[in-house]
Amino acid sequence: MRRMRAQAQVFADRAAAGAALAQELGRRRLAAPPLVLGLPRGGVAVAREVAVALHAPLDVLIVRKIALPQNPELAIGAAASGGIVLWEEYIDPSAGELFRELRQTALAEIERRERHYRKGEPPLDLRGKTAILVDDGLATGATMLAAVRAARQAGAAQVIAAAPVGSREAAARVRREADLVVILETPAMLFAVGQWYQRFEQLEDADVCRLLALGARARAGE
Repeated sequence: MRRMRAQAQVFADRAAAGAALAQELGRRRLAAPPLVLGLPRGGVAVAREVAVALHAPLDVLIVRKIALPQNPELAIGAAASGGIVLWEEYIDPSAGELFRELRQTALAEIERRERHYRKGEPPLDLRGKTAILVDDGLATGATMLAAVRAARQAGAAQVIAAAPVGSREAAARVRREADLVVILETPAMLFAVGQWYQRFEQLEDADVCRLLALGARARAGE
């Protein structure tokens, strides 16, 4: 992982961030061919640029932040494809019905997105492959950590976590389980991922489907 430069960069948008991230990943000795998996929704826009630059297949690895209904901005855990559920250390998921409901809601939403994004197509086979997991930023690192565990469960031989920006705490946390962490900017204080982008619009499911289709066409040489 690179240390933050004296002059930190703010990215124009997710596409520009993806291009910069791809350049850094291109300098690494990666097992060929890697598979690029974006974390929906925002991470897919970054991952698409990485996949195109590395001439790699693009897919999604679906994750879902788990938050308390009264404080939706505070992540108390995360879930990922394959039934992976991660709770923050201070949370006892067996403490009550609320946590069981939150878990089931998150897993149900992941299943819905699997159906919607894939349109009946199977996910990429990660067995024995290098999987590059891409998000648009890491605040707590919980969703990326859940994604790393999901990729491991799916059989990936090497798991790389990559993002344009992330907190130092999140980077250290993910580094304990990923084979490699590549983050372009690691500010001492990260209040919001969106502050590191000039344009940081909310993406919808339709945007994810469009980006996946663009990635498939680029891979096919259209």
